[in-house]
Amino acid sequence: MRNEGRFTGKNALITGGTSGMGLATAARLLAEGAQVVITGRDQTRLDAAVKELDAGDRVLAVRADAAVLAELEALMATAGERLGRLDVVFANAGVGTFKPSAQITEADFDRTVAVNFKGVYFTVQKAVPLLNDGGAIVINASWTLHRGLPVASVYSATKAAVHNLARTLAADLAPRRIRVNSVSPGFIDTPMFRGAAPTEQEAAAYVAQVVAGRLGTSQDVADAVAFLASAEASYINGQDLVIDGGLLAAVPS
Repeated sequence: MRNEGRFTGKNALITGGTSGMGLATAARLLAEGAQVVITGRDQTRLDAAVKELDAGDRVLAVRADAAVLAELEALMATAGERLGRLDVVFANAGVGTFKPSAQITEADFDRTVAVNFKGVYFTVQKAVPLLNDGGAIVINASWTLHRGLPVASVYSATKAAVHNLARTLAADLAPRRIRVNSVSPGFIDTPMFRGAAPTEQEAAAYVAQVVAGRLGTSQDVADAVAFLASAEASYINGQDLVIDGGLLAAVPS
């Protein structure tokens, strides 16, 4: 259930906000009253996202690559000029290379680590000066940090790294009462998932592993991020919330 006023007067930054979980979270926070900054690397996709969100001047799109520190610094300068302060950061931008470890190239490794770990690390570092005391940071991790997936060696390692980062930053930022948590989505029906499972037969094989009997949606993740970012989660800190329909916890009958 949406609480339409839960984020009234709040400002949020969402990296990787042009599609999937980032776009759904932007829509959710906007619906609950927030002003939102979204980022992406492609201006055309950013423009399309702004049109889809249809929130007028309550949404600001900034082209930025999370792996490039100069672009992150420019992003924060723009967010500061437009909004003044932030209350919520969803470090969501990520990429995935899914193939056996023997086939991973140095370029695969460098890009995945640069976006998924370096990008998250410095997104948070550069955003913290803008965050109000008592703010919330949510980092997008993955169910693969909890269970091995044979084609996700580098991807999984970066997601384990950013969940560990959530725990250490929860301690680091405690004097300012800034909470830091991560979410670990399971099989979520996003463009990245469809790239790894392009046919319905392949998607069905993943669904068969999920007790809930379906793929997750970007809205499922947005619900969880909104909860962790809200005052309702004020005593949840340094945790990982798994959003996977029972994938990790139970075996389908």
